[in-house]
Amino acid sequence: MVRPGAGGPRICAVTCVKNEGPFVLEWVAYNRLLGVTDFLVYSNDCDDGTDALLDALAAAGVVHLPNPAQGRSYQMEALKDAARQEVVRRADWIWVADVDEFLNIHAGDHTLPALIAACGDPQAISVSFQFFANAGIAQFEDVPVIAQFTRSHNPDLWCDQSAIEVKSLVRRDFPLQYLGAHRPFFRKTLPTAKHPRWTDGSGRPVPGAFLSADRPRRMRRFPAAGARRFATLNHYALRSLDSYLVKTERGDVNREGRIFDESYWQERNDPAWEDRSILRMLPALEAEITELRALPGVARLHDLSVQAHRAKVGMLRAQPQIAARAAHLGALPALPPGEAELIARLGLAEDAA
Repeated sequence: MVRPGAGGPRICAVTCVKNEGPFVLEWVAYNRLLGVTDFLVYSNDCDDGTDALLDALAAAGVVHLPNPAQGRSYQMEALKDAARQEVVRRADWIWVADVDEFLNIHAGDHTLPALIAACGDPQAISVSFQFFANAGIAQFEDVPVIAQFTRSHNPDLWCDQSAIEVKSLVRRDFPLQYLGAHRPFFRKTLPTAKHPRWTDGSGRPVPGAFLSADRPRRMRRFPAAGARRFATLNHYALRSLDSYLVKTERGDVNREGRIFDESYWQERNDPAWEDRSILRMLPALEAEITELRALPGVARLHDLSVQAHRAKVGMLRAQPQIAARAAHLGALPALPPGEAELIARLGLAEDAA
């Protein structure tokens, strides 16, 4: 496994967090295994100790800043600020992702340099989401998320859509106008001859409509079929039902006014497929977490955030209306509306990949 900074490129992961304390350690540890050398993390009004834990992880390459956002688009304002930060400016590659997203690299030794090489060293790589279901797991456990959740939708099909959102790895020389949460943007006046070399997770050129962002519905996504040969993005948007209740109470860390409602849960809780491929990373991940916990203050602050998370779960479940809502979510059908009909129409099998 390539260790961060061991002669490879400088790769900076950028993210925003709010009350993600129990999950920060795993995410930092996992990304270090991929070859991420630096982290720029913006925190939004945390009350579970996430911010203190991030500060304690400075020795692991984590730069922690309060989110400077003044408006409602917390993530976009943070990304604008990130472009001015030295940790980003000195990076060879930028990876923008959330703490519930884990890049699952199938190429080579399963690191970012291996993915970059497999894709032909382009200027950007956009990797398709694969949403991992709650699959009936009710209780929060302080163990790696990637070990707990192994069921997902058919990765070529999400609800009734074949085009699925992506997240992007961006090289220093990309002709950048600005970073988006899902992909970078270049100026529409850029001559075609100067368009960046940009691939999907199979090393293929991304679709033209996505590349030029000339269709609003194709600015953040493209067809997932055939796009995951070298990597997919495991997105654990739900986690346990306990943690989902905390997430709904917290609100969206990236933009104001977004509601994590019944449709959000049901659209992401399709357990039709089993995908255990990321578990190859688990032994190294557990060793890396142990190493990070040995840094001054990290184990204590992580454990305090876990206690705060469990206390919040207890407070929420003690409220009758939230307890009833939790029971309702747990009883919802697994297959989201529209998908069963589309599967039947296309003749897709529902067996594992």
